[in-house]
Amino acid sequence: MSDKRVLIVDDEEDLTWTISKHLSRDKDKFELIAVNSAMAALDVLAQVPVNLVITDIRMPEISGLDLLLKIKENYPQTKVVIMTAYGSSEVQEEANRRGCFKYIEKPFEIQDLRQLIIDVLQEKKGFEGKISDFQLTDLIQLLCLGRQTNSIHFEKEGSHGVIYFDEGDIVHAEVDQIEGEEAFYEILSWEGGAFHLHKGEKAPKETIFKSWQNLLLEGLRRLDELRARTSHVDDKIPEAQKQLILALENHLRNKGIQVLALLDQTGFVVASAVQPEQKTKWSVSDIVPLLSKLLSAVEENGNEFGFGRSEEVFVQYGDGMIQLARVGDLNYFLASLGSNEMNIGLLRLENRKLFKQLIPLVKQL
Repeated sequence: MSDKRVLIVDDEEDLTWTISKHLSRDKDKFELIAVNSAMAALDVLAQVPVNLVITDIRMPEISGLDLLLKIKENYPQTKVVIMTAYGSSEVQEEANRRGCFKYIEKPFEIQDLRQLIIDVLQEKKGFEGKISDFQLTDLIQLLCLGRQTNSIHFEKEGSHGVIYFDEGDIVHAEVDQIEGEEAFYEILSWEGGAFHLHKGEKAPKETIFKSWQNLLLEGLRRLDELRARTSHVDDKIPEAQKQLILALENHLRNKGIQVLALLDQTGFVVASAVQPEQKTKWSVSDIVPLLSKLLSAVEENGNEFGFGRSEEVFVQYGDGMIQLARVGDLNYFLASLGSNEMNIGLLRLENRKLFKQLIPLVKQL
């Protein structure tokens, strides 16, 4: 008998019986154990090592999600396959490609399940993921597939975000003063941080009406764009400056922003970022003298009026706008250039969050 062990978990006894019957001939490749509840699955996991768990999400008493969180906590090297009615082949393909889980859609052919088990156990390319690789997108999918009514609270670098689920639909998200779809995409872009699941917590309002599949696809597309923008950063530059550039690149997601530049009090550019589609229009080397001249004039006028040092200046033109904002109490300014779509109120809120990242990095220069 093989030393590989596979655990099947589903509350449909007919299904687990059928799987056991048809896969019993593969005992030279793996030992199969089938149970009909998450509680029984936890009992098995406590007694013998298991290489692969194949589970449904929607089960009574202990849900499949609770089972997976327990596995993540206690058996992080375990591989997982989710049995579900996915409903969207495009999202399923993305989930299989990116996440730590593999998905097989009910109803499925036993032969397809058999081949999937073998591929996972043999760790073929694309089948190496373990539950320790659990990502935010995995958690969101599981809550949607399990038709959960819950909320997830996130904490990262002083920011607090929440995503609300109502019977599997994503109905509301908020981050600081942002809410709706943009808040959802903002949370999805966070790497690291901590999350807490609040079972049964309902949304205070409904601000999201797009299907969760489309939300997730759009969020993943934005993540790809963000990673593409940040992948070019030169490894030879100092780490603090590299992190400054990455922070500015991430800040470009705000609507209307085309160019960002971090200037010291002399007008020297410490770090900058330009929207990829705007690079033919804007050259940082060309606009630096203009920004330096504007900054110098603002500082000089403030002194002449007796107003002291400048904190922020905002200029709107017929075809665009410029904002210069002091970074905390430092002698550095963030210059934001863009179209008239820039929302100055939202930009100020986002700047405050950005400055929390910039200030410790600037002090390292």
